[in-house]
Order: sequence, then C-alpha cells, then structure tokens
Amino acid sequence: MGKTGDLRIGISGWTYKPWRGVFYPQGLPQKRELAYAAAHFRSVEINGTFYGLQRPQSFQFWHDATPEDFVFAVKAPRYITHMLRLTQLEIPIANFLASGVLALKHKLGPILWQFPPQMKFDPDRFERFFAALPVDTVAASVLAQRHDARLDDRSYLEPGDCRPMRHAVEIRHDSFRSDAFIALLRRYGIGLVVADTVDWPLLMDLTSDFVYCRLHGSEQLYVSGYDDDALDHWAHLICHWVQGEDPEDALRVDVPSPSLASGRDVFVYFDNDVKVRAPRDAAALAARLGGVSAKPVAE
Repeated sequence: MGKTGDLRIGISGWTYKPWRGVFYPQGLPQKRELAYAAAHFRSVEINGTFYGLQRPQSFQFWHDATPEDFVFAVKAPRYITHMLRLTQLEIPIANFLASGVLALKHKLGPILWQFPPQMKFDPDRFERFFAALPVDTVAASVLAQRHDARLDDRSYLEPGDCRPMRHAVEIRHDSFRSDAFIALLRRYGIGLVVADTVDWPLLMDLTSDFVYCRLHGSEQLYVSGYDDDALDHWAHLICHWVQGEDPEDALRVDVPSPSLASGRDVFVYFDNDVKVRAPRDAAALAARLGGVSAKPVAE
C-alpha cells in the first residue's frame, strides 16, 4: 500500500441550541463550544460565512480556540452563489477574502462553494468563475486588496506563508451530470463535493487531489442519521479515497480518475444536525477509520 492522504472527519457548524446538554455538557459557555467540538474532531465547517461577511476578529478567535493541527472548511457567501449567481465575481470574492478568511492562517482548509437547486450548468459562466478563484494565499491577498469601501476599516489582507488554496463545488441540479462539467473541474483542480442527500445528485467523480464529502442524511435532509451499514459503506469509500484510489462502486459521470501514489486528503462533514445526529455519526465513522476523532462522543 502506498502513502495515504490526511483524513479529517467533522461536523458542519457547531452552534446549535439542541446540542446543548446533549453533545455539549450542560452549562458549557457558548464561547467554549468550538473548543469542545475541536477536541472531538479534526475539522469543522464554518457556516456563518455563507449568510454574511464576518469580521477578522471572529476568524482570529476561531483560529485561537482550536488546536495547532486543526483545519476549517469555510462556506463561501450565498451572495455570490445564490443571489448574484456568478454574474459578478471580482469585488464580491475580494470582499469575502478580505473579511478575515486569511486570518485562519495554516488552519484554512477548503473553500466550499454551494449552488442552489435551480442553478444549471453553464460552461462559460463556471469557467469564468473557476478562473477567478485564487490558487494560493498570496493570490488571495492580492485579490482581497480589491475589496470595496465597506471593508476599508475591517479587512485582513496578510497572506502569511504562501499556501495552496483548495476550492470545492457543491451542485444541486441534474444538468451538472455532464462530462464537460467534470472535465472543467479537473482542468482547474476544483473538487466536486460528494453530497449525500435524498434530494440532489450524488456524484463521486474525483476531480482534484482531495475529496470533500458532505453527509446531509440520505433519507431525510438534515434529519436522518446513518446506520451501521451506511457508515460501513462510507468508510469503504473513504479508505479508497485516502489511498488515492477511485473505488469501483463509486457513482460517477465520467471515467475513473487515475490513482495518486501520494493518496488524497479527505474531508468529511456531517450536516444532519436537526436531531443531534451529526456528532455521533461523525465519531462513529471516525472510529471505523482508525479513531481520527480525538475523543469519543457520549451516546
């Protein structure tokens, strides 16, 4: 067996009232919830960035509240993906990057770009979008400096060390079941989100050197949990991905991707949070894969 990539299993967001007294200990201050979650998992998705621009102080707090080897995935603003629908790119992306994303420093993981169910694949529009995305933190800093006046007194522009930036796209319309879309992702090294849900396409084409997986609940969106058989199946797929392999039973549009001798980094986030299933399911999956969560989650 060759090298394996870095496997990170975690949760989508961490601030949920129903989790208090269930996942989080009774009486735990809200400001300590991230630190508690980070003691159990190696990564979380930041979802607040989807709803509006955050401030550098928030990103700095998140950075400081988590272990040195922790990684955040950051969900990009819906203003770009759902409202503008990629009709404007430079300034909106610059504003997002200038809002403090780079303050996460080496803890900055993939950027998640989620698109609405009504948005269809437009090759020209998506190629312009992919071409506009920064490939590293230095390019991100340069682009962030083009932010508009709203961020003049609340921007963070320091790139730190030059590190590659990863981008992943979550699609929700059947028109993306297209060889042309998969080829475009591969050309730009953009990850295709493996999104398990009853409502939207489940595609597993490997299009980059990492895999980004979101488990929303395959029976009821955001609600249903994962039983042992389902978790075993996802563990099987992840074992192949992290070793750089494209599983034979993966649901693909295009031909399998060549194996990577170095393995692929794999990010898995449970987003079935309505009934407090996400932390338990994430811990159960991690246990199947060598205990990559730091601590067990109480039943």
